[in-house]
Amino acid sequence: MVDFKSNALTANKSILDWMEDRINLVNPDKVVWIDGSDAQRDELRAEACSTGEMIKLNQDKLPGCYLHRTAVNDVARVEARTLICSREKDNAGPTNNWMDPKEAYKMLDDIARDSYKGRTMYVIPYSMGPVGSPLAKIGIELTDSIYVVLNMIIMTRVGKNVLDTLGDSTDWIKGFHAKCDVDPEKRYICQFPEDNTIISVNSAYGGNVLLGKKCFALRIASYLGKNEGWMAEHMLILGIEKPGEEIKYVCAAFPSACGKTNLAMLIPPEIYKKKGYKVWCVGDDISWIKKGADGRLYAINPENGFFGVAPGTNAKSNPNALAATQKGTIFTNVALNLDDNTVWWESLDKNPPENAVDWTGKKCNGKESETPLAHPNSRFTAPAVNCPCVSPEFNNPNGVPISAIVFGGRRAKLAPLVYQSRDWNHGVFIGSSMASETTAAATGAVGVVRRDPMAMIPFCGYNMADYWQHWIDIGKTLDADKAPKIFNVNWFRKDDEGHFMWPGFGDNLRVLEWIIARCENKVGAQETAIGYLPKPEDINIEGLEGEVTRESLASILDVDKSLWAEEAKGIEEFYAKFDQNRLPQELKDQLATLKNNLK
Repeated sequence: MVDFKSNALTANKSILDWMEDRINLVNPDKVVWIDGSDAQRDELRAEACSTGEMIKLNQDKLPGCYLHRTAVNDVARVEARTLICSREKDNAGPTNNWMDPKEAYKMLDDIARDSYKGRTMYVIPYSMGPVGSPLAKIGIELTDSIYVVLNMIIMTRVGKNVLDTLGDSTDWIKGFHAKCDVDPEKRYICQFPEDNTIISVNSAYGGNVLLGKKCFALRIASYLGKNEGWMAEHMLILGIEKPGEEIKYVCAAFPSACGKTNLAMLIPPEIYKKKGYKVWCVGDDISWIKKGADGRLYAINPENGFFGVAPGTNAKSNPNALAATQKGTIFTNVALNLDDNTVWWESLDKNPPENAVDWTGKKCNGKESETPLAHPNSRFTAPAVNCPCVSPEFNNPNGVPISAIVFGGRRAKLAPLVYQSRDWNHGVFIGSSMASETTAAATGAVGVVRRDPMAMIPFCGYNMADYWQHWIDIGKTLDADKAPKIFNVNWFRKDDEGHFMWPGFGDNLRVLEWIIARCENKVGAQETAIGYLPKPEDINIEGLEGEVTRESLASILDVDKSLWAEEAKGIEEFYAKFDQNRLPQELKDQLATLKNNLK
């Protein structure tokens, strides 16, 4: 067996014993411990370029940036092959794919056996959250991919200081990744919540192999949070700074394609900028939330970078995200511009490079190409520190105090622009019934409604009915005056001609301003069948002349009881998927209240 102890960065017996087991299984040629140093990172970059695994980009225009291409069969998360391996199937619940842990371990070991022969095992010690933070957790990922190492260095806090902080503790998450043959028929991403273990085989795509990302930060962490009394949520964290006042922080959850990253990096409209308003990004994807000594909820972003979708990101849609990619970034499955050795993707600008290599590695004339130059799910992995609006509190080990929690989705006719829950349990009900429309015709016809409670359907590591109960239990520990207020927003309301009624993007700050005013008890609201709505005069539309009027604002805030009665039926059908003994009584009561209010 290869020697891995003589140069080990730790004497932690639980780590070394587990590594010995994995090394015996996969038989690497050598073992490299990742120490977090710039020198080691640069050596790995050079090695990846020498083998063709990565391409060094124009260092004058994109310093420290590289391009990587995955196999064409390995370009996205594979939900059908993402499994929760709890000992009891009921503990995974109806929204997860399940496998018995004994069967899963045997299957995965059989797939991975001897797969590191001729390869190097990299040992990545990493912290989710600032190293040493009381809200942080530590993981070890074993991988045979330099690409994974270099991405994890951006996305998490990596290095020997993580192991020094851990010491002899056994409180860490095991992560084992093997590229194997990148065979889609043998590709599995398995979480073992009861064992603090993640195993990923036959993929080399970020979302499946950066095990700190969704695997640890949500699937494993949500289960840890349930047992330890905190929350791991698929939520952005942003801070709103009003001139002369303390910054107020908001967590928000949206299903995909609902503007989450744009909101996390929101740029205030000109009239707000002139008054001195600022918006700070603490995180664009994940929040770990825990009660602080003062009785309020505090959140950290456990990540250290952004793993963003490239197509659609440009100087107009999200200038802060684009700025974050300009140095120290790894681009995956975008196009290469051969003329200046830079990258391009759809909607970056209107000038696709003529002398290009597309995401599959094929040379082409980008202006004449009939297929996308970049894969629709192509990515950038960028350091958070690059973002112009990154919060000064980004590395605060205690997190930031949360004033509001916001849910949202894409609903053409149903949900008003914004409304507030009556109380915490009503807010949990709103989150549990969250939905988004997959399609909507130009006429404004409603598309297919998909339920995605708290935007956690693909990421909850245990039974979602128990997850909702955990939310309700957290609420019981909070004083009413210290609990975040809960809201729902819908930027996507359409008129009868199918046009969006709200401008969105930076103007969403106008809605956030009302939300903060409600949290501070500075503005009233009107009570309706679904919750508290703003009075049209309480949303600031200064500077939106020609786009939004008081009359059109009133119609965006309209509650159509007949549509909501249909929605109540849809929620009831969704709830019916769950064991009714597990479904919290509080949610059944909230549904009954909604139905009664609509009569």
